[in-house]
Amino acid sequence: MLRKKLAMLLAVVMVAGTVVGCGSKDDGGNTNEPASTPSTTEENSEEPAKTDETGEDESGEAPAKSDGEKIKVGIINNDPNESGYRTANDADLKKTFTEENGYEASFAYSMKNDEQITAAQKFIQDGVDYLLISAADTAGWEPVLQDAQTEGIGVILFDRTIDASEDLYAASIVSDMEKEGETAVKWLTDQKLDKYQIIHLQGAMGTAAQQGRTKAMEEAVKANDNWEYVGEPQTAEWNAEKAQQIVQAAIDSGKEFNVIYAENDDMAKGAVAALDKANISHGVGKDVIIMGFDCNKWALEELKAKNWNYDGQCNPFQSKYIADVIEELEAGNEVSEKVIVMEEKGFDAETITDEDIEQFGI
Repeated sequence: MLRKKLAMLLAVVMVAGTVVGCGSKDDGGNTNEPASTPSTTEENSEEPAKTDETGEDESGEAPAKSDGEKIKVGIINNDPNESGYRTANDADLKKTFTEENGYEASFAYSMKNDEQITAAQKFIQDGVDYLLISAADTAGWEPVLQDAQTEGIGVILFDRTIDASEDLYAASIVSDMEKEGETAVKWLTDQKLDKYQIIHLQGAMGTAAQQGRTKAMEEAVKANDNWEYVGEPQTAEWNAEKAQQIVQAAIDSGKEFNVIYAENDDMAKGAVAALDKANISHGVGKDVIIMGFDCNKWALEELKAKNWNYDGQCNPFQSKYIADVIEELEAGNEVSEKVIVMEEKGFDAETITDEDIEQFGI
């Protein structure tokens, strides 16, 4: 029985206690986003998260299985329409976890933590072999992961971390969101402005991407007398329209600002729309510095055109790493890297190339 076998394998992994460092990737991200963030489940629906099964094509080799059965995976993700990042992340997962590659995959989508947890509980009841989770929030996951462990179901985190004991999951394939923020803030520090007057547009509160990208900026504002927020940081929930409204309100208030630090590309795009409407210049050598995250190809094109100044990478292509972990577990091996941190970088409008856009744009 596959899940009994897996339970024994996970016990070996926990005893070994292997926790290691880096692979190569991005935030996941995170985080991820067009003009709005509709959920795939209705607000008042009785179903906590929309699920579907896929049998799409190609990519990767099927893991070795002695009994010839397909590996059942339940994949819990944020809404694919949340952002360009998330769309690419979902497509990458669907390309790998196919029947042709030896999987029976079911997907559940929600941007609400409680709905995701309910979906996880249903996947456990359905008897999946593995739960793959990109959590909407870092908190509240321990009980359901304990249930999965009791049932011999392997848990693999991707894109985002959670607040739970490492004994409760087999591996975590994530971006270092704090490092993303630190890299961006270091770049901003190096611009050596006389005064930093910052509009800070936050992502969905409580997500690993928001927490990591926020932390570095908050620390810089506290540590430097010439850094200040223009108004309090506000969440635009990864959404361009909400970001535009926040920046428009700041413009209408008459407050001066020279930096917009948006925690994803779509919010940066919304901010720019408000600036354009008010005829405020932005980009290299202009009135307002524009910073985003995720490296959507269209955002990197804005960077190359010098309409934006900085974009931080967040690599959505994590499925190969997840499949490698599953293959190791299925073969009865220990997971050599418990935590796989994707390598990421930041891009400057002054130095970005067409090759960068082709290689790193999503």
